[in-house]
Amino acid sequence: MAKDFSTREENYSKWYNDIVQRAELAENSAVRGCMVIKPYGYAIWENMQSALDKMFKDTGHSNAYFPLFIPKSFFSKEADHVEGFAKECAIVTHYRLKNDPDGKGVIVDEDAKLEEELIIRPTSETIIWDTYRNWVQSYRDLPILVNQWANVVRWEMRTRMFLRTAEFLWQEGHTAHATKEEALQETYQMLDVYADFAENFMAIPVLKGIKSENERFAGALETFCIEALMQDGKALQAGTSHFLGQNFAKAFDVKFASKEGKLEYVWATSWGVSTRLVGALIMAHSDDHGLVLPPKLAPIQAVIVPIYKNKEQYDLVCSKARDIKANLEKQGIIVKFDDRDTHKPGWKFNEYEFKGVPVRIAIGPRDVENGTVEIARRDTLTKEVVGVDQVSETVSSLLVDIQQTLFQRALAFRKENTRTADSWEEFKALLDDKGGFIMAHWDGTAETEQKIKEETKATIRCIPLDDVKEAGKCIFTGKPSERRVVFARAY
Repeated sequence: MAKDFSTREENYSKWYNDIVQRAELAENSAVRGCMVIKPYGYAIWENMQSALDKMFKDTGHSNAYFPLFIPKSFFSKEADHVEGFAKECAIVTHYRLKNDPDGKGVIVDEDAKLEEELIIRPTSETIIWDTYRNWVQSYRDLPILVNQWANVVRWEMRTRMFLRTAEFLWQEGHTAHATKEEALQETYQMLDVYADFAENFMAIPVLKGIKSENERFAGALETFCIEALMQDGKALQAGTSHFLGQNFAKAFDVKFASKEGKLEYVWATSWGVSTRLVGALIMAHSDDHGLVLPPKLAPIQAVIVPIYKNKEQYDLVCSKARDIKANLEKQGIIVKFDDRDTHKPGWKFNEYEFKGVPVRIAIGPRDVENGTVEIARRDTLTKEVVGVDQVSETVSSLLVDIQQTLFQRALAFRKENTRTADSWEEFKALLDDKGGFIMAHWDGTAETEQKIKEETKATIRCIPLDDVKEAGKCIFTGKPSERRVVFARAY
């Protein structure tokens, strides 16, 4: 499985692509910039969906679905929003094909031009707020707490599977509130939900913060985010929660009668995460032996590989293996029993190691005779022999320990690669050394942030929400600064 497999040190980008393809997560499609998510990769996304969907519903949200197509005129109603997405939009102009008169297949029927072009959604604020106008009349209709699981299209020029594709899967929450305070509370709540999911399911520590004006979502008053650090020292924006104020309510004339009988504009939020989280999993935990998955999101938590040479041994070993599988499944563990006779045990070991299955159980005739099995854990590549009657307890304990170990390992990596810069020269040296999160002073202007980005390719990932203030001087201009912000090069 690992033949010609790149290491992180040799070529991080190729190492990432090798894992995506060889672990059968996804592959390139016939459409440039789009990917085919294969069953194993989609199973990871389904596990993410399942966990997040429960968290959304536990906080009072319901799922709905809105159209894929958005009238072009809707994007003209909120100036900042259209400016932010104009260069990424895919546009439908015609509604019919016809046979080519020259016999060369089919062509667009020039007589079938749409009266108004349709935008394939890059995000759904406009179509949703046009809809909410019909849903809201009184304060009694609020709040609206809606989430949508969908696909979106952003016409990216440079793509990488899961991290940045022209079409991707995501969820987008869109809520409407009677007061600014309620909307802000929602924004913070969903940021906390994302951070909880990243740390407790993905085993990835994240920084919570506010985006700078340059990095803010188009049309938002404030964008809050969670930022994760990948093993190559680059940051990854893992989720965002936006306080939209009344911008979209005013653009689409969404008003409500307050308890006092006054007509007021609704307050709004939106928030989302996407399939780039699968990319985050790969880059945060995987190693030079392949994919490493946290147990809570692994499609297969434990695999049982029988070892046998003949039919008699097969019957003996597989009977015991099926008993082990049944006992593990009673504990709620997702188990695969691989008794294929088309591949040797060693090949299977390599396959499941490369696919990041957290726990592997091997059992052969001698193990049955001795009442033992061999258990290997993927994160440390260590093995132990345990009694058959201890398998369920051991595997359950291991899955908990692997989940915690992956988080602690990622946390230690982030701490080691979070450094402080007090001068421009030091800042550039740290970036070129290991990258990572660099805590540095900034004068608060968009112009300075843009110049830093142009010279170093580093951006302000977030202004941390820890409220720790520390007077200093901007590393680039020397002007006064109230606090440090987090810089990094990013995906």
